[in-house]
Amino acid sequence: MRPDIDIYGVFIPTLGAIAFAAYLLNSVLRRVLASAGFYRLVWHRPLFDTAMYFCLLGAIALSLNKVSL
Repeated sequence: MRPDIDIYGVFIPTLGAIAFAAYLLNSVLRRVLASAGFYRLVWHRPLFDTAMYFCLLGAIALSLNKVSL
């Protein structure tokens, strides 16, 4: 993984860009799960949302590094 991403001369840390992408994907998934009524099955919604965010963050970081499990 490259340490920085260059966007028109502005260097952004790769982890920061991945974290932002995971946040956007997490917000979309939260709305989809809420509209589907999935949260009725979840015991602690904020804990589930946080865990889902970190799972997405890890999945995106692993896919960018091309690591196979």
